[in-house]
Amino acid sequence: MLHDLAGVVPDREIVVCGDQRLTAAEFDRRVAALAGFFRREGLAPGDKVAIALYNRPEYLETFFAALRLGCVPVNVNYRYVADELAGILENSDARVLVYEPDLEAQVGEAVASLPDGSAPIVLRTGAAYEAALEVGGAGPDPIDLREPEGDDLVFVYTGGTTGSPKGVMWRNDDLYRALWEMARPGTEPRDPVAAAAAGKRSGTCLPVCPLMHGTGLFIALSTLVGAGTLVLIDRPGLDPEGVWDTVALEGVQVLTIVGDVFARPLLAALDAEPDRWDLRRMKAITSSGVTWSPDTKRGLLRHMPGITLVDTLGASEGMMTRTESTSETAIEPARFTVSDRVKVFGADDGEVEPGSDAVGLVALRGFLPLGYYKDDTKTAATFRTIDGTRYSIPGDYASVDADGTIRLLGRGSACINTGGEKVYPEEIELMLRAHPAVLDCVVVGIPDDRFGEIVVALVQSRPGSDPTVAELDEHARARVAGYKRPRHYLLVESLDRSEAGKANYTRLRARAVALLAAEDPEPKDRA
Repeated sequence: MLHDLAGVVPDREIVVCGDQRLTAAEFDRRVAALAGFFRREGLAPGDKVAIALYNRPEYLETFFAALRLGCVPVNVNYRYVADELAGILENSDARVLVYEPDLEAQVGEAVASLPDGSAPIVLRTGAAYEAALEVGGAGPDPIDLREPEGDDLVFVYTGGTTGSPKGVMWRNDDLYRALWEMARPGTEPRDPVAAAAAGKRSGTCLPVCPLMHGTGLFIALSTLVGAGTLVLIDRPGLDPEGVWDTVALEGVQVLTIVGDVFARPLLAALDAEPDRWDLRRMKAITSSGVTWSPDTKRGLLRHMPGITLVDTLGASEGMMTRTESTSETAIEPARFTVSDRVKVFGADDGEVEPGSDAVGLVALRGFLPLGYYKDDTKTAATFRTIDGTRYSIPGDYASVDADGTIRLLGRGSACINTGGEKVYPEEIELMLRAHPAVLDCVVVGIPDDRFGEIVVALVQSRPGSDPTVAELDEHARARVAGYKRPRHYLLVESLDRSEAGKANYTRLRARAVALLAAEDPEPKDRA
């Protein structure tokens, strides 16, 4: 598809990263040359190509080069240690690994640990990568490659924050249609080549979150297929001032983030220097994956009153729906509504009655993944057929208000069962983040002889703030039922979130247990 787009808008800059600016024609030539190299190395349709890269053009070049051969792109978290990396390479059956020079040590250790005969071809970005392009582009027909087809696969490995990462298998065509349906429900996807020929194009987009996770990858693909311009920052971690510098310099129109984990530091930078950046070309900020609080949204709208804030509900297992907020609308916690595509099913697979206070699982129908790679048991549990319709049910618990609004409660795998009552961390986290001294928090359940589990909050305070346990508990006491209130508040300097802003509940639960054992803080009684 991008090869055809390059024929329509060859001189349009479609990928920008620092000083590197690639037109559609240049990007297509590099993709074809890399695909030519892979073909010379013996890759065939169906082979897996793993990508452990920062947000740089080489990530997307590798992604599309794999598709040009009918191979399967595989995302790899560049923060993995050697054992985790080896696990992904082995599980995905990777034939090739393209990686960052920074990852040399863990790549070497991971590859050496794989069973005999299963080690992938490794290609490091930089001089080796550019040499591979020269080799691949020197053949008689570097551009004479198949175009990606609808049945070609893309693997999106889950983050593994609540269990082992699993490879979600998307058909190329289903992924495109799912992305279109979420953004423009009820309409037919347009032919991107014909649209580009007619002068239509996506905006200039900067994904602040990593391409290695679904939120970043999906917005990048949508931008490129829409013949827009994708702006990248090729450094790991969040540099708020650097983001706004790039937005102003490149005229970014759409910024993609992952909830408050990204939004709060970005807002703090604007509050500290409100007149530093020209943001008049900004049109929207989109977010997915982590809660985005109303206070943070209001703060961003103070600086950019004309933009639209888009909250999307989705996962690697399916794109569900979205809501929009502007300076003209009431800013509330993200609310999504049931529809013919998005439903909430109870334990008996019946739809949750609106206004009943019953809790169920959010389910999505429509264009869905095929399942999880090499995991039939998990596939059967997540992708279920109810009343003759196939649904994706990733595990997000919710209730349904009387008006049909879905009230998200959190992922079931992180749910806390305390004294027979269920507590959903996301609800408590959102409540605590509303405290003016709290920058971020994660709520976990830890074992308790009396209650089975007790609720514990790990809290990261704002710079210059020093909230006390008593202040935090007073804040919670006025806002949630006694059984939901954290029994302990642990003040920490960092929550060690992933590059995509996700919390690793397993690790944080173990950290809370260790901190409690070491510090023995005074418990707070429930009211």
